[in-house]
Amino acid sequence: GEQSTFESPFLKFAKDVSISNFKNNVKFTLFNLAPKLFRMLGVKVFKEHEDFFVGAIGQVIKKREEENVKRHDFADLCIELQKNGTLKDQTTGYELEPTTGLLSAQAFFFFTAGVEPAADGIFATFALLSQHPDILQKVHQEIDEYFEKYDGKITYDVVCDMEYVDKVLSESLRMFPPIGYLSRQCVQDTVLPVGNVKVAKGTKLFTPIYEIHHDPKYYPDPEVFDPERFSKERRPNDDLYMPFGMGNRTCIGARYSKLQLLAAIVHVLRSFTLKPIPESQQKKVTFVRHALGVRIGNVKVELIPRDIK
Repeated sequence: GEQSTFESPFLKFAKDVSISNFKNNVKFTLFNLAPKLFRMLGVKVFKEHEDFFVGAIGQVIKKREEENVKRHDFADLCIELQKNGTLKDQTTGYELEPTTGLLSAQAFFFFTAGVEPAADGIFATFALLSQHPDILQKVHQEIDEYFEKYDGKITYDVVCDMEYVDKVLSESLRMFPPIGYLSRQCVQDTVLPVGNVKVAKGTKLFTPIYEIHHDPKYYPDPEVFDPERFSKERRPNDDLYMPFGMGNRTCIGARYSKLQLLAAIVHVLRSFTLKPIPESQQKKVTFVRHALGVRIGNVKVELIPRDIK
């Protein structure tokens, strides 16, 4: 018979590369703090999985070239980039050759960045809603209204129009941003305006997203789950809200990722309600140790089918 989505080798791959252990954490630390040494030693964080994924994408690109069929997807974009030759940044003059290996590695990054962080965001939202039945009831009410209004045809525009669900997701991503920090490299000598701190070119800078999102100076009562925090009247400073990063190197798939999260929440909560497993109810949240992600570790949620009339 047909293979279940849950048995897909790509799903197994996504889970495996998201596992945080001491060995991988050391590699991530080396990559962040000493990238030259990392490259010199030829260290690979996900050697086995990288070879599988890069090989699979390479085969797709090769087959697409042979068949000469356009499907307007990432593989087509890769082929187009290769036809155009060397890529050059007009600002820095940096040149890059779009080889199949390089483009496959980029696909590897897109895939890993788009699966587990999204799953973490969805689960965090469900965990919070299971602990706040009054807010969950409002979410159910809005979802049901839109399903009835549009006869169950939930499109992109319909999902984006659900204001309360959007506020719930925004607050959930504030409390539990999928990625805990940003890593950037200074491209020129500069002085930070706050504290008059000198930063030399090449210095690695880390922005602690989770800590900023939980700073009472910016978010009063930061540990309180309050979706109305993102109402039009109270919406916080966008410069301080960064579940998908910030600046020129913000997540390239931020809009798609948010749509993915909204769609999943809407369709699951149309059919199910949520209830916390008793032993995890009202516990102080603890996290799975992870090099990058913010992953809840001690909360379990039960999905109970709804009686939809």
